[in-house]
Order: sequence, then C-alpha cells, then structure tokens
Amino acid sequence: MFDRYNRNISYLRISVTDKCNLRCVYCMPEDDVRYVAKDEVLSLNEIVEVVKVGAGLGLSKIRLTGGEPLMRKGIVDLVQMIDQVEGIKEITMTTNGILLPKFAARLKKAGLKRVNISLDSVKPELYTKITRGGKLDNVFAGIKAANDAGLTPVKINVVKLRDEGQDAQAIKDFAASAGAQVRFITQMDLRTGEFTQVEGGDGGNCAICNRLRLLADGTIKPCLFSNKGYNINEHGIENAFLMALNAKPKKGAINQKNSFYNIGG
Repeated sequence: MFDRYNRNISYLRISVTDKCNLRCVYCMPEDDVRYVAKDEVLSLNEIVEVVKVGAGLGLSKIRLTGGEPLMRKGIVDLVQMIDQVEGIKEITMTTNGILLPKFAARLKKAGLKRVNISLDSVKPELYTKITRGGKLDNVFAGIKAANDAGLTPVKINVVKLRDEGQDAQAIKDFAASAGAQVRFITQMDLRTGEFTQVEGGDGGNCAICNRLRLLADGTIKPCLFSNKGYNINEHGIENAFLMALNAKPKKGAINQKNSFYNIGG
C-alpha cells in the first residue's frame, strides 16, 4: 500500500508489551512507569488478526518489539502464528537479548528470521549504569544463543549517548568478533523531534520510510515522531490502517503522547 508520498508501506513494527526487565536511561523512567492496563493489551489472536488484515493490504515484514518482547507470554506461539499468515515474508525482533538463551532456538523453529540486540557498551560497569542494573554477561550469552540458533545476521543496536564514554571502536571490535553487524543510533527525543539517520541502517531516513506501528493497546501509529494514532477497537482494523496510512507525514515531527518503551523504539 502506498502513502500520500508514494512510499510503499510494507513493514509493521508491533509492540507486543510495554513491560521490560531493564530500565535504560534513554527509554524508561527509573520508577513510576505507567503501563497499559492488562485488559487493554491485545491478545495474541488479536495481534495475528491485525497482521492478517495488514498482509491483505500489502504488509510483508513484521518486527516484534516492546518494551522487551521476550517478556510477553506466548511470544513463541505468536511468532509461529504470524509465520503462517499468507503474505508475511519476514519476522524479526528487537530485544535486549537477556532472555535469548531460553528462547532463541524455539523462536527460530517458530519462524523468526533474525534479531537486533540492544548493546550500548561493552564496559560492564557502564552497561549496568545505562541499563540501571543490567549485567553485560547476560547480553553476551544472548548474542551467542542467537548465533547458535541461526537468528542471523545478528545486528547490534547502539544508542549513542552524550558524554558517556561508550567507546564505539570497542563495540565495533566486539561485534566483529561475534559475527554481528552494528548500527549506531544517535539518542532521539520524541518531545522535541530530535533524530538523525541510523548509522548502518535506514531508520531515520524519512524519504524511504516504509513502516507503520502497532502499539500494545491496539493503536496503529503512522510515525514514531507523530502524535497521531488510530485504535483498532474504535475504528476497526482496516480503517485504522488506512487512517494511519493517510496520516503518515512526509517527515517526522514530534511525539508528546508516547515514550520509547511503549512505542517500540
């Protein structure tokens, strides 16, 4: 399906949960996190129904995000169900990697193609500081599990923070040793509309953006940097898709209604 600027929208990012087992400084508040009410979170079957309708409109790629998607109960079943939807050619996931030793092999068997793993430093103390308590060795184990399961090529996502001494070269060297690709993402600000193109990826390049977003509560958003959103329960699935498609801006602006942890980054 094509938007007003003749971009072929074929990619849906699905936030399956807004919960996470880390509290990264650029993503989640340290405390007083406001989650979607349990009875408002889409069921697995509802998510699959959205994917089916989207596939009928032209979607072919799905990325599962969060929060942390591996915290969503039934995530392996969800991957398997989406993989059976006619027209869906690729399912990927963005994760912090901590739970991959438990899930990687099962996810691969269910139909997941590859993963992007968040890793903002290979310095143990700095990683713990950025994630407010995360353990670097757990991410290393997750990367190994992804490689062992064939969820490749593993891509490492690095958010470039100001004045944190992350040592980009050390991260590049680690990625090379792990057989992974690395992408650097300059820290974004939803409230001010501050973003740049991803180094090593297409994210942030509005001219070729081909994605819409489904939030855990059933809202379809046209853009990360947009206040607009259309809930499937209010508008119906197909209408919500078409409304989001028509509202997709030429370029991202600001988003004062969401945070990174509940929109899927």
